[in-house]
Amino acid sequence: MTQPPKFTTLGCRLNAYETEAMKELSQEAGLSNAVVVNTCAVTAEAVRKARQEIRKLRRENPESTIIVTGCAAQTEPETFAEMAEVDRVIGNTEKMQANTWQNMASALQSPFIGETEKVQVDDIMSVTETAGHLIDGFGTRSRAYVQVQNGCDHRCTFCIIPYGRGNSRSVPAGVVVDQIKRLVDKGFNEVVLTGVDLTSWGADLPAHPKLGDLVMRILKLIPDLRRLRISSIDSIEVDENLMQAIATEPRLMPHLHLSLQHGDDLILKRMARRHLRDDAIRFCEDAKKLRPDMTFGADIIAGFPTETDAHFENSLKLVKDCDLTWLHVFPYSKREGTPAAKIPSQVNGNVIKDRAARLRAAGDAQVATHLGAQVGKLHHILLENPHMGRTEQFTEVRFTEAQVEGSIVSAQIQGIDGVQLVA
Repeated sequence: MTQPPKFTTLGCRLNAYETEAMKELSQEAGLSNAVVVNTCAVTAEAVRKARQEIRKLRRENPESTIIVTGCAAQTEPETFAEMAEVDRVIGNTEKMQANTWQNMASALQSPFIGETEKVQVDDIMSVTETAGHLIDGFGTRSRAYVQVQNGCDHRCTFCIIPYGRGNSRSVPAGVVVDQIKRLVDKGFNEVVLTGVDLTSWGADLPAHPKLGDLVMRILKLIPDLRRLRISSIDSIEVDENLMQAIATEPRLMPHLHLSLQHGDDLILKRMARRHLRDDAIRFCEDAKKLRPDMTFGADIIAGFPTETDAHFENSLKLVKDCDLTWLHVFPYSKREGTPAAKIPSQVNGNVIKDRAARLRAAGDAQVATHLGAQVGKLHHILLENPHMGRTEQFTEVRFTEAQVEGSIVSAQIQGIDGVQLVA
């Protein structure tokens, strides 16, 4: 009895987006009795979890073909090819190509037709286009995610991702607008623009447009789009039009997730980041002046090699100085293949854990302050399910009475329950 392929996604929103595209490609090819694992490579721990997940899936699916793809498969194909549980390893480019799945389906149906090699992983740096046109977004019934960019041209010393994703490439604005129009026609009230290095969008396109140009174009050409969000951005790359959109476009949601990584200038230089501490603070102050209800999330790494107590204190103070609310704290872990892994002054693991815990505690205090300030305010809340939605700032709201999933309702905040508002 044939079964449609099963998919497991590890890592980021972009991986989740690409899993949806692979589902369509594999079904169109007629692939069956397969398990596809879309891996993440952001840390050594992510690769370890991928291997662990593959072993578990093999135990649960002893007769299925196990196919491994994603960033870890791209950066370490031999690691997965050597696993007895794995039948095929395909790269990040190959996984988005219809012929990959067609050839694999043929090979698995008959050992004599369309034979494929175990490892199909080409040079990701040679890729010049992204496959953002493959699906019309994905998500819940209320929110859709649209990939507009892939890859990264920067080489931060801690990061392996460019070697898994390749150089930056953009989906043309016209393709993006057409996708979002179709999503709005399907009833989606909110769209989130996603990418690996979102603020580099447009650099490889004719006339070199900026992300702000894309945002303004979407809002102008799709008046029926109720809410637009942008995912993680690099604040040093934010352009004038994006600042203009923050100031003048209420349909652009007042929540920005910033790739900050640290709060000390020396560590930022050792990370090969392109901003300094004061740049981050200035951006947050400017954005707040333009949009007083703006909230910020941020990625911060604790325990980067050579980080002293004084360096760490600058990161801790940045939480308040930038008025950050939603923190993603990453305890530094050595990632082979990155320059940072070769730095001799690695920080003690217990120190890293302690610093990460202190950063998370600072973030928890900021969340509590934010939640307290919302009580009594009127918010327009997008319902993710009948009893939970999110405000414009992405804060969770619990409703005591059922609402219509996917709708946007106006409600006054009555109180706080843990890390949720109550309406």
